[in-house]
Amino acid sequence: MSNGSFKNYHLSEDIVRALDHLHYAIPTEVQSKVIPVALKKKDLVVKSQTGSGKTASFGIPICEMIKWEENKPQALILTPTRELAAQVRDDITNIGRFKRIKATAIFGKQSFDRQKLQLKQKTHVVVGTPGRVLDHIEKGTLSLDRLTYFIIDEADEMLNMGFIDQVEAIIQQLPTNRITMLFSATLPEDVEALSHKYMKDLIEIEIKMTEKTKNKIDHSLIEVSEEDKFSLLKDITIIENPDSCMIFCRTQEQVDQLFRQLHRLNYSCDKIHGGLVQEDRFAVMDDFKRGKFRYLVATDVAARGIDIDNITLVINYDLPLEKESYVHRTGRTGRAGKTGKAITFITSDEGKFIPDIEAYIGFQIPKMTTPSKVEVARRKNAFQEKMNVEPEIKKDKSEQLNKDIMKLYFNGGKKKKIRAVDFVGTIAKIEGITADDIGIITIQDNVSYVEILNGKGPIVLKTMKTTTIKGKQLKVHQAIK
Repeated sequence: MSNGSFKNYHLSEDIVRALDHLHYAIPTEVQSKVIPVALKKKDLVVKSQTGSGKTASFGIPICEMIKWEENKPQALILTPTRELAAQVRDDITNIGRFKRIKATAIFGKQSFDRQKLQLKQKTHVVVGTPGRVLDHIEKGTLSLDRLTYFIIDEADEMLNMGFIDQVEAIIQQLPTNRITMLFSATLPEDVEALSHKYMKDLIEIEIKMTEKTKNKIDHSLIEVSEEDKFSLLKDITIIENPDSCMIFCRTQEQVDQLFRQLHRLNYSCDKIHGGLVQEDRFAVMDDFKRGKFRYLVATDVAARGIDIDNITLVINYDLPLEKESYVHRTGRTGRAGKTGKAITFITSDEGKFIPDIEAYIGFQIPKMTTPSKVEVARRKNAFQEKMNVEPEIKKDKSEQLNKDIMKLYFNGGKKKKIRAVDFVGTIAKIEGITADDIGIITIQDNVSYVEILNGKGPIVLKTMKTTTIKGKQLKVHQAIK
């Protein structure tokens, strides 16, 4: 961690206020190095391990530099997965809450027409996966006229997932007069070549993995035959008895099978992989973040950039096929300054892959012995006790920020020539209300939504029932969530 505070960066009051609500107290090392440079509008390539706070390191300066008055997108953020796109959108919305910054996420397996409607509205920041972003650009539904900031998040994963050509196709459509920032846990040659090709006078920032950082995660290998894996998994979970654990498998079929086996034994568990419909993937990740179940069985789809800061144990049930995946999987634990454990199962014919992973991460992974039956029996009661206790549901970090917000519905929008400034001008004149009490405004063709902050929604709702906007009396009520 770095010394100092976010107040040292001369950020606007609106941004500092949101960071306080989100309990962002002291910048992490990557944030302290990136934010001052990003605020000077420099092209950046940032190499920093997963869990180091990269999203806020670009999210904070982006929210600070966005001009609220501009209706067209000013920032485009590319992410390799849909879950990460949704997470980054939420992070930008939370950081920019009091500045009324509107962020929109666009990705595949979701209605293109619905996204098209969202992009027609006032949108400051667009976060998306490469394929869907390219679709919108090619169909003319994503305006690039005012685009000033372009961020590539988890760039190494873009390469691993075969998106690099799409990323390059997107770059070629963007205004040349822009600020470009690239963030990655690792910097493969292709990613570095891409950055040097499309960036001007770039500044490189690398956050090296220190002994202290390495020691946040206790890595170990355990040899096992394929047929004994499940028995070993049961023993390991009894010995470790984690509050929150991710179990990684190589294939969707393996995830489904392992989930069924654990479910039959009454483990508090769920599963996630690319074969699930998107709504289910989001729901599972949200429930896991909130601690509704303890064990998540997953393919690598859940290892890419997802921020869950309370996972105490990661088990590689199957050895990852790519060395980069080992970093992303094990990086789900030991986040936000906490410690964690990563245990990897290897079969006799997989040992040959370990030196490659060790060379990549820069240290040897120690081998552990199989837990003894005596030790497993000794720990079984404590494990059963925890199994019988209902998990404690955790508060979302944005809960405090969002609890005093009321969203209002108005039955008028663009077709009645009503703009965001009309709502701000009218509502800010209500006694006891200022522009600081007005949140994100969404104006569609025939309806509008206005967020009222600081618990002042009831006052605004009551007054607006008898107050006109641009001479028009609109119906108003609390929006249905």
